Amino acid sequence: MGLTLTEKILKAHLVDGEFVKGTEIGIRIDQTLTQDATGTMAYLEFEAMGVPRVKTERSVAYIDHNTLQSGFENADDHRFIGSVAKKHGIYFSRPGNGICHQVHLERFGIPGKTLIGSDSHTPTGGGIGMIAIGAGGLDVAVAMGGGAYYITYPKVVKVELTGKLSPWVAAKDVILEVLRRLSVKGGVGKVIEYCGEGVKTLSVPERATITNMGAELGATTSIFPSDEITKEFLKAQKREDVWTELSADADAVYDEVIEINLSELVPLAACPHSPDNIKSAEELSGMKIDQVCIGSCTNSSLLDMLKVAHILKGKTVHPDVSLSIAPGSKQVLTMLAENGALADLIAAGARILESACGPCIGMGQSPNSKGVSLRTFNRNFEGRSGTKDGQIYLVSPETAAISALTGVFTDPRTIGDMPEFKLPETFLINDNMVELPADEKDMDKVEILRGPNIKPFPETAPLVDSIDCACSLKVGDNITTDHIMPAGAKILPLRSNIPAISQHCFTVCDESFPSRAKTLGQSIIVGGSNYGQGSSREHAALAPLYLGVKAVIVKSFARIHRANLINAGILPLTFKNEADYDLVSQGDNLVIENVRKSVEEGKTELTLIDKTSGKEIPVLCELSGRTKDIVLAGGLLDYTREQLDK
Repeated sequence: MGLTLTEKILKAHLVDGEFVKGTEIGIRIDQTLTQDATGTMAYLEFEAMGVPRVKTERSVAYIDHNTLQSGFENADDHRFIGSVAKKHGIYFSRPGNGICHQVHLERFGIPGKTLIGSDSHTPTGGGIGMIAIGAGGLDVAVAMGGGAYYITYPKVVKVELTGKLSPWVAAKDVILEVLRRLSVKGGVGKVIEYCGEGVKTLSVPERATITNMGAELGATTSIFPSDEITKEFLKAQKREDVWTELSADADAVYDEVIEINLSELVPLAACPHSPDNIKSAEELSGMKIDQVCIGSCTNSSLLDMLKVAHILKGKTVHPDVSLSIAPGSKQVLTMLAENGALADLIAAGARILESACGPCIGMGQSPNSKGVSLRTFNRNFEGRSGTKDGQIYLVSPETAAISALTGVFTDPRTIGDMPEFKLPETFLINDNMVELPADEKDMDKVEILRGPNIKPFPETAPLVDSIDCACSLKVGDNITTDHIMPAGAKILPLRSNIPAISQHCFTVCDESFPSRAKTLGQSIIVGGSNYGQGSSREHAALAPLYLGVKAVIVKSFARIHRANLINAGILPLTFKNEADYDLVSQGDNLVIENVRKSVEEGKTELTLIDKTSGKEIPVLCELSGRTKDIVLAGGLLDYTREQLDK
């Protein structure tokens, strides 16, 4: 029996466990990346481990999220990250160099390697044939220290691509079609592997758009083969030497197969407020719009920007529309400037933003009240834009650009013939905004620069004998990490200050939650299905930890957030019977007796006693040997210290 590409790379990196679907495996990590919204905490955690130098082949710290410096906090964090990177062997991508995933694809990604990043859109690297996985900052810190990264051995879904995209139909429409079919939780526990003749019609930037937004499926990651097109891209980046041809065996066996004829796809849009709420651009045609934002790690490549420039050239943005454009990297921005495309964008009335995440994480460009905003981003959760009642639609750059001109939602297929867009044979290479780490012999001379906003990791403690406390909050299905720990220009600067940022925890759902949880001292949160979908931000676990949350009981978890709860020492439990969710109310006094002993003995079913209602509810505690030990120790940091001491 042949192997899938996913299986080939995972097997080559296996260091712990066996290849049995649904069991936990540990893999060796070749590369890591962090960004500044998660990086400060990740490096504080790395320091706490006491490992002097990273042990990966390449680790890169990017500054791309918290680039709006309205106070000292972000600038202080950037200085801290830069000094830690220089001291501990990490490459440092300075602010202005670009969005982590775009830059990593251009300059550092290598086919066949493993990459984890403290950002949920790390699977972008799958566009060049990497196993690239989003993870919590603590998992990244452990990997930098030489530890394995643990995942559930995934199912592998084959997406068989045939045909070729029609003019003005984009790679964004491919992943929107996958989301339409699978939903935001259809990829949980799975890797999405793209195969078929249609793959050869897609450039690396187009493949990266698809793997990037695969995160919205809840998938572990997504991956394309590494072929001649990959080789051409790496050659143009003057990195041809790292190329390896990689593909699945012809007789590989998949757990699921989806067939998509690229020729049959039409321009699509994800409607408010979920990436899987899909309609065609034709259905939405004529809807008045207020704002267009083009960029993000999903759609900010040179190829995307050239298409947008072509559509806008010689025209003017509609007077009722605000158009902003953020090229994904310094490389992209410089090449646009040199070939004249940047002038076309500016002349049309676009507002050019720096090469950073910007409005995708609510860092500026919030739309007007009830404003309709078309964005080439990957998420449109309620309030994420910074405007609570903003109506956010996710579209391709082509749909965004033509709609910016017309002032209404417009199907890009109406604008005439599409020219052939080709990537350059050679990209402009200038890595002067990447700082190299100090030599090992000089690392002790490097001073770590800490600002007053940088606070220690929250206090942790081993799992208690019994949990007896109130339900401090009950929430519904599809709660995102934006609900738990909001982003935006006001809150993101507090990422290195857990006591301060915890005051914003769950305020999207209930403004009184932080004060109530702190007053209770200890509490339990109850949630619905797909709890914790979205960003990899471990602050969505660290803030509840600081506020005294001991357990979270839900119908089902999103992968990364469940791992982050375990890493924080918070017990993740699921209702054995989903209908039992209705039996628990906010404010109920909940008890789990002898919980430590039960976890130590490996019991998978515990009893939740609701003292308020008098009901006994079975809940599942599905922890493997390693995750069990992490929870017992009080979290991954404590567990790792114990292992290092041994």
